[in-house]
Amino acid sequence: MMKEIQINKNLGKEEKYIELTKQIKYLIEGEEDLIANLSNICAAISETHKFLWTGFYIVKGNELVLGPFQGPVACTRIAFGNGVCGKSWEDKKSIIVKDVNAFPGHIACSSKSKSEIVIPIFNNGNIYGVLDVDDSNYAAFDETDLKYLKGIIKLIEDNLG
Repeated sequence: MMKEIQINKNLGKEEKYIELTKQIKYLIEGEEDLIANLSNICAAISETHKFLWTGFYIVKGNELVLGPFQGPVACTRIAFGNGVCGKSWEDKKSIIVKDVNAFPGHIACSSKSKSEIVIPIFNNGNIYGVLDVDDSNYAAFDETDLKYLKGIIKLIEDNLG
């Protein structure tokens, strides 16, 4: 059965995230396929917030490999420690970048990207992958995005292991 995401576009950022989180719980409830869930989570985040790019990179060996995403064509592989995603993986922590052009070693998958947030996904203490969200505006991400995107990541982590 199709589970559609519908969030009032007139809500503020935090209210949108609260509704989005509830709807993602409903969307992935009972679905065990991780790729299906990651795909729908990307679509739900993208549809709600209209970010430039929303997607997942999955650890495979010594690289992050492109997973489900919404947005323009993206980098397929990112080495450990490279770019914002690789640095998040290396440091095992979330990163908010207000201006990607000022981030040392930034990988420019799209010239439209101006700001970025990356949140690691843990599985039994190891990094499974990262959620990467880019926006075409500078300083698009803040602690509100971090709080609620981490909550969405927790839903994924709860189903990993």
